[in-house]
Amino acid sequence: MSRASAALERLLGIMQRLRAPDGCPWDREQTLASLRPYVLEETYEVLEAIDAGDVAGHREELGDLLLQIVFQAELQREAGAFEFADVADAISDKLVSRHPHVFGDATVKDAEGVLKQWAALKRVEKASKGGGQSALEGVPREMPALARADRLTEKASRVGFDWPDAGGARAKVAEELGELDAAIAEGDRAAVERELGDTLFALANLARKLGVAPEEALRGTIGRFIARFTHVEVGLAARGFPPGEASLAEMDLLWDEAKRLERQAKSAPPAQGIPAALPLGKVGG
Repeated sequence: MSRASAALERLLGIMQRLRAPDGCPWDREQTLASLRPYVLEETYEVLEAIDAGDVAGHREELGDLLLQIVFQAELQREAGAFEFADVADAISDKLVSRHPHVFGDATVKDAEGVLKQWAALKRVEKASKGGGQSALEGVPREMPALARADRLTEKASRVGFDWPDAGGARAKVAEELGELDAAIAEGDRAAVERELGDTLFALANLARKLGVAPEEALRGTIGRFIARFTHVEVGLAARGFPPGEASLAEMDLLWDEAKRLERQAKSAPPAQGIPAALPLGKVGG
Protein backbone atom coordinates (compact mmCIF):
# COMPACT_ATOMS: atom_id res chain seq x y z
CA MET A 1 0.00 0.00 0.00
CA SER A 2 1.34 3.44 -0.94
CA ARG A 3 1.78 6.16 1.65
CA ALA A 4 -1.13 8.10 0.16
CA SER A 5 -3.42 5.06 0.30
CA ALA A 6 -2.43 4.31 3.88
CA ALA A 7 -2.96 7.91 4.94
CA LEU A 8 -6.39 8.01 3.32
CA GLU A 9 -7.41 4.69 4.88
CA ARG A 10 -6.35 6.07 8.27
CA LEU A 11 -8.42 9.22 7.78
CA LEU A 12 -11.49 7.24 6.72
CA GLY A 13 -11.06 4.99 9.76
CA ILE A 14 -10.79 7.95 12.12
CA MET A 15 -13.94 9.47 10.62
CA GLN A 16 -15.89 6.25 11.12
CA ARG A 17 -14.62 5.98 14.69
CA LEU A 18 -15.77 9.53 15.44
CA ARG A 19 -19.22 8.73 14.07
CA ALA A 20 -19.51 5.44 15.96
CA PRO A 21 -22.06 5.07 18.80
CA ASP A 22 -19.28 5.55 21.35
CA GLY A 23 -17.54 8.21 19.30
CA CYS A 24 -17.60 12.01 19.50
CA PRO A 25 -20.97 13.55 20.50
CA TRP A 26 -20.39 16.60 18.25
CA ASP A 27 -19.40 14.59 15.19
CA ARG A 28 -22.35 12.25 15.68
CA GLU A 29 -24.77 15.18 15.68
CA GLN A 30 -23.62 16.60 12.35
CA THR A 31 -25.74 16.49 9.21
CA LEU A 32 -25.14 17.54 5.62
CA ALA A 33 -26.98 20.78 6.41
CA SER A 34 -24.92 21.53 9.52
CA LEU A 35 -21.65 20.85 7.67
CA ARG A 36 -22.56 23.10 4.76
CA PRO A 37 -20.97 26.33 6.11
CA TYR A 38 -17.67 24.58 6.84
CA VAL A 39 -17.12 23.67 3.18
CA LEU A 40 -17.07 27.35 2.19
CA GLU A 41 -15.07 28.38 5.25
CA GLU A 42 -12.36 25.79 4.65
CA THR A 43 -12.24 26.64 0.94
CA TYR A 44 -11.61 30.30 1.72
CA GLU A 45 -8.90 29.37 4.21
CA VAL A 46 -7.17 27.32 1.51
CA LEU A 47 -7.25 30.37 -0.76
CA GLU A 48 -5.83 32.58 1.99
CA ALA A 49 -2.93 30.18 2.52
CA ILE A 50 -2.21 30.18 -1.22
CA ASP A 51 -2.29 33.98 -1.37
CA ALA A 52 0.03 34.22 1.63
CA GLY A 53 2.51 31.75 0.15
CA ASP A 54 2.19 29.78 3.40
CA VAL A 55 3.26 26.25 2.45
CA ALA A 56 2.68 24.73 5.89
CA GLY A 57 -0.63 26.54 6.21
CA HIS A 58 -1.66 25.38 2.74
CA ARG A 59 -1.01 21.76 3.70
CA GLU A 60 -3.04 22.17 6.89
CA GLU A 61 -5.96 23.91 5.19
CA LEU A 62 -6.09 21.31 2.41
CA GLY A 63 -6.39 18.71 5.17
CA ASP A 64 -9.28 20.62 6.72
CA LEU A 65 -11.00 20.79 3.34
CA LEU A 66 -10.40 17.08 2.74
CA LEU A 67 -12.00 16.38 6.11
CA GLN A 68 -15.20 18.02 4.91
CA ILE A 69 -15.26 15.74 1.86
CA VAL A 70 -14.57 12.65 3.95
CA PHE A 71 -17.15 13.73 6.55
CA GLN A 72 -19.92 14.18 3.98
CA ALA A 73 -19.01 10.93 2.23
CA GLU A 74 -19.24 9.12 5.57
CA LEU A 75 -22.73 10.53 6.18
CA GLN A 76 -23.81 9.29 2.76
CA ARG A 77 -22.22 5.88 3.41
CA GLU A 78 -24.21 5.58 6.62
CA ALA A 79 -27.36 6.48 4.66
CA GLY A 80 -26.58 3.79 2.11
CA ALA A 81 -26.22 6.28 -0.74
CA PHE A 82 -22.52 6.09 -1.64
CA GLU A 83 -19.09 6.06 -0.01
CA PHE A 84 -15.76 7.85 -0.43
CA ALA A 85 -14.47 5.27 -2.93
CA ASP A 86 -17.44 6.09 -5.19
CA VAL A 87 -16.53 9.77 -5.02
CA ALA A 88 -12.91 9.07 -5.97
CA ASP A 89 -13.90 6.65 -8.74
CA ALA A 90 -16.41 9.12 -10.17
CA ILE A 91 -13.90 11.94 -10.53
CA SER A 92 -11.28 9.54 -11.91
CA ASP A 93 -13.72 8.30 -14.54
CA LYS A 94 -14.64 11.89 -15.42
CA LEU A 95 -11.00 12.95 -15.83
CA VAL A 96 -10.30 10.02 -18.14
CA SER A 97 -13.42 10.51 -20.27
CA ARG A 98 -12.86 14.26 -20.64
CA HIS A 99 -9.20 13.91 -21.61
CA PRO A 100 -9.44 11.74 -24.74
CA HIS A 101 -6.36 13.55 -26.06
CA VAL A 102 -4.41 12.00 -23.17
CA PHE A 103 -6.18 8.68 -22.58
CA GLY A 104 -7.53 8.16 -26.10
CA ASP A 105 -6.92 8.98 -29.74
CA ALA A 106 -8.26 12.54 -29.88
CA THR A 107 -6.00 15.49 -30.62
CA VAL A 108 -6.18 19.14 -29.56
CA LYS A 109 -3.94 22.03 -30.52
CA ASP A 110 -3.81 24.02 -27.31
CA ALA A 111 -5.40 24.74 -23.93
CA GLU A 112 -8.30 26.55 -25.62
CA GLY A 113 -9.00 23.43 -27.62
CA VAL A 114 -9.00 21.40 -24.41
CA LEU A 115 -11.61 23.70 -22.88
CA LYS A 116 -13.87 23.49 -25.93
CA GLN A 117 -13.53 19.71 -26.02
CA TRP A 118 -14.29 19.54 -22.27
CA ALA A 119 -17.45 21.64 -22.74
CA ALA A 120 -18.64 19.51 -25.66
CA LEU A 121 -18.06 16.26 -23.79
CA LYS A 122 -19.80 17.66 -20.73
CA ARG A 123 -22.89 18.52 -22.78
CA VAL A 124 -22.97 15.00 -24.21
CA GLU A 125 -22.67 13.50 -20.73
CA LYS A 126 -25.46 15.67 -19.37
CA ALA A 127 -27.72 14.80 -22.29
CA SER A 128 -27.12 11.09 -21.72
CA LYS A 129 -28.19 11.54 -18.10
CA GLY A 130 -31.33 13.45 -19.08
CA GLY A 131 -29.87 16.82 -18.12
CA GLY A 132 -30.40 20.14 -19.86
CA GLN A 133 -28.51 21.31 -22.90
CA SER A 134 -27.77 24.88 -21.81
CA ALA A 135 -24.13 25.92 -22.15
CA LEU A 136 -24.53 27.81 -18.87
CA GLU A 137 -25.33 24.81 -16.73
CA GLY A 138 -22.95 23.78 -13.98
CA VAL A 139 -22.22 27.21 -12.48
CA PRO A 140 -23.29 27.06 -8.81
CA ARG A 141 -25.73 29.71 -7.60
CA GLU A 142 -23.79 29.90 -4.33
CA MET A 143 -20.63 31.22 -5.99
CA PRO A 144 -19.64 34.83 -5.23
CA ALA A 145 -21.41 37.00 -7.80
CA LEU A 146 -18.29 38.30 -9.59
CA ALA A 147 -16.82 34.83 -9.87
CA ARG A 148 -20.15 33.49 -11.11
CA ALA A 149 -20.39 36.23 -13.74
CA ASP A 150 -16.87 35.33 -14.88
CA ARG A 151 -17.75 31.64 -15.23
CA LEU A 152 -21.07 32.30 -16.98
CA THR A 153 -19.53 34.56 -19.63
CA GLU A 154 -16.66 32.11 -20.05
CA LYS A 155 -19.12 29.27 -20.67
CA ALA A 156 -21.08 31.40 -23.14
CA SER A 157 -17.85 32.22 -24.99
CA ARG A 158 -17.21 28.52 -25.60
CA VAL A 159 -20.21 28.40 -27.93
CA GLY A 160 -19.26 31.63 -29.72
CA PHE A 161 -21.29 34.16 -27.70
CA ASP A 162 -18.47 36.60 -27.02
CA TRP A 163 -16.84 39.81 -28.14
CA PRO A 164 -14.07 39.21 -30.67
CA ASP A 165 -11.65 41.16 -28.47
CA ALA A 166 -11.46 43.18 -25.26
CA GLY A 167 -12.42 46.36 -27.13
CA GLY A 168 -16.03 45.29 -27.47
CA ALA A 169 -16.22 44.36 -23.80
CA ARG A 170 -14.69 47.73 -22.83
CA ALA A 171 -17.24 49.60 -24.96
CA LYS A 172 -20.00 47.68 -23.20
CA VAL A 173 -18.68 48.90 -19.83
CA ALA A 174 -18.88 52.50 -21.07
CA GLU A 175 -22.43 51.88 -22.33
CA GLU A 176 -23.54 50.45 -19.00
CA LEU A 177 -21.92 53.33 -17.08
CA GLY A 178 -23.91 55.76 -19.22
CA GLU A 179 -27.13 53.93 -18.42
CA LEU A 180 -26.19 53.93 -14.73
CA ASP A 181 -25.60 57.68 -14.81
CA ALA A 182 -29.01 58.18 -16.43
CA ALA A 183 -30.72 56.07 -13.75
CA ILE A 184 -28.95 58.04 -11.00
CA ALA A 185 -30.04 61.33 -12.60
CA GLU A 186 -33.64 60.11 -12.70
CA GLY A 187 -33.52 59.09 -9.05
CA ASP A 188 -34.99 55.69 -9.89
CA ARG A 189 -33.66 53.37 -7.17
CA ALA A 190 -34.79 50.16 -8.88
CA ALA A 191 -33.19 51.26 -12.14
CA VAL A 192 -29.98 52.25 -10.32
CA GLU A 193 -29.73 48.78 -8.79
CA ARG A 194 -30.39 47.14 -12.17
CA GLU A 195 -27.89 49.29 -14.06
CA LEU A 196 -25.28 48.94 -11.35
CA GLY A 197 -25.63 45.17 -11.65
CA ASP A 198 -25.28 45.43 -15.44
CA THR A 199 -22.14 47.52 -15.00
CA LEU A 200 -20.57 45.04 -12.59
CA PHE A 201 -21.41 42.19 -14.97
CA ALA A 202 -19.87 44.08 -17.88
CA LEU A 203 -16.72 44.71 -15.81
CA ALA A 204 -16.50 41.01 -14.94
CA ASN A 205 -16.76 40.17 -18.63
CA LEU A 206 -14.06 42.72 -19.49
CA ALA A 207 -11.82 41.21 -16.81
CA ARG A 208 -12.23 37.80 -18.42
CA LYS A 209 -11.34 39.18 -21.84
CA LEU A 210 -8.22 40.73 -20.31
CA GLY A 211 -7.25 37.46 -18.64
CA VAL A 212 -7.92 38.75 -15.12
CA ALA A 213 -10.07 36.93 -12.56
CA PRO A 214 -12.49 39.66 -11.36
CA GLU A 215 -12.97 38.08 -7.94
CA GLU A 216 -9.21 37.99 -7.38
CA ALA A 217 -8.84 41.55 -8.69
CA LEU A 218 -11.41 42.79 -6.19
CA ARG A 219 -9.80 40.78 -3.39
CA GLY A 220 -6.51 42.51 -4.18
CA THR A 221 -8.16 45.91 -4.04
CA ILE A 222 -9.82 45.05 -0.72
CA GLY A 223 -6.45 44.00 0.67
CA ARG A 224 -4.89 47.29 -0.41
CA PHE A 225 -7.81 49.24 1.03
CA ILE A 226 -7.40 47.51 4.41
CA ALA A 227 -3.64 48.14 4.46
CA ARG A 228 -4.00 51.79 3.49
CA PHE A 229 -6.85 52.48 5.89
CA THR A 230 -4.91 50.81 8.69
CA HIS A 231 -2.03 53.19 7.89
CA VAL A 232 -4.48 56.09 8.17
CA GLU A 233 -5.70 54.85 11.56
CA VAL A 234 -2.15 54.37 12.86
CA GLY A 235 -1.14 57.83 11.61
CA LEU A 236 -4.14 59.50 13.20
CA ALA A 237 -3.50 57.75 16.50
CA ALA A 238 0.12 58.97 16.43
CA ARG A 239 -1.23 62.52 16.02
CA GLY A 240 -3.65 62.12 18.91
CA PHE A 241 -6.83 62.00 16.83
CA PRO A 242 -9.50 59.61 18.19
CA PRO A 243 -11.42 57.64 15.52
CA GLY A 244 -13.97 59.77 13.74
CA GLU A 245 -12.58 63.15 14.86
CA ALA A 246 -10.06 63.79 12.08
CA SER A 247 -11.00 65.77 8.99
CA LEU A 248 -11.30 64.13 5.59
CA ALA A 249 -8.36 66.23 4.38
CA GLU A 250 -6.15 64.86 7.17
CA MET A 251 -7.19 61.31 6.36
CA ASP A 252 -6.59 61.89 2.64
CA LEU A 253 -3.01 63.00 3.34
CA LEU A 254 -2.30 59.80 5.22
CA TRP A 255 -4.03 57.75 2.52
CA ASP A 256 -1.80 59.31 -0.14
CA GLU A 257 1.22 58.64 2.07
CA ALA A 258 0.22 54.99 2.32
CA LYS A 259 -0.01 54.76 -1.47
CA ARG A 260 3.45 56.32 -1.83
CA LEU A 261 4.94 53.87 0.66
CA GLU A 262 3.25 51.04 -1.19
CA ARG A 263 4.76 52.12 -4.51
CA GLN A 264 8.19 52.52 -2.92
CA ALA A 265 7.99 49.04 -1.39
CA LYS A 266 7.12 47.57 -4.80
CA SER A 267 9.96 49.35 -6.61
CA ALA A 268 12.68 48.77 -4.01
CA PRO A 269 14.70 45.54 -4.32
CA PRO A 270 14.20 43.28 -1.31
CA ALA A 271 17.06 43.29 1.17
CA GLN A 272 18.63 40.08 2.47
CA GLY A 273 16.21 38.40 4.86
CA ILE A 274 13.72 41.30 4.73
CA PRO A 275 10.35 41.02 2.92
CA ALA A 276 9.89 43.22 -0.15
CA ALA A 277 6.84 44.89 1.38
CA LEU A 278 5.75 45.41 4.95
CA PRO A 279 2.10 45.72 6.01
CA LEU A 280 1.28 49.41 5.80
CA GLY A 281 -0.53 49.18 9.11
CA LYS A 282 2.86 48.77 10.80
CA VAL A 283 4.30 51.96 9.36
CA GLY A 284 4.88 54.48 12.12
CA GLY A 285 3.66 52.02 14.73
